[in-house]
Amino acid sequence: MRTEVPLIEKNIVLVGFMGVGKTSIGQALAKKMYRDFIDIDAKIEEKLNMSIPAIFEKHGEAFFRQHEKEAVFSACKEKLKIISLGGGAFTQEAVRQRCLADCIVIHLDLSFECWKDRVHMLIDNRPILQGKSMPELKQLYTVRRKAYENYHSRFSTDAFNVEEAAEYLKESLHLAYEIEG
Repeated sequence: MRTEVPLIEKNIVLVGFMGVGKTSIGQALAKKMYRDFIDIDAKIEEKLNMSIPAIFEKHGEAFFRQHEKEAVFSACKEKLKIISLGGGAFTQEAVRQRCLADCIVIHLDLSFECWKDRVHMLIDNRPILQGKSMPELKQLYTVRRKAYENYHSRFSTDAFNVEEAAEYLKESLHLAYEIEG
């Protein structure tokens, strides 16, 4: 029988499309909340001693997704962490269910209009984007967005910089902790 972990002790998992700011906002939020930050993609790169593009090229997406799932499950066992998931991690049913059951899941949302202004900064390090047209990227965005609809809280980052977003999330979480009391 599982014991319910108090809200204040739960990990906070940031999900959303690639380039939305999960890592940057997650690092800033972790600092503000005095928690450790875990970037799932960085954990995978460290474990396999390869970059994400190299993993995709050498072993393929299925291999990467398996390691991603293992890294997420491991991180979810910890307490008091801020965890940033890669853009595709939450599309895996098992990952989604584990995060929703054990953590506070926050969907960092960004409109496609704002996102497409960032794509030039993302394309070299995101194998899933390479060789795709803008309509294909829009379709990927739309498909993944359906998975992101499963969350405990949603925050649109369109009008906020990293520090503002982290501060807003920190204040929102503190309010939730007080309400739970």
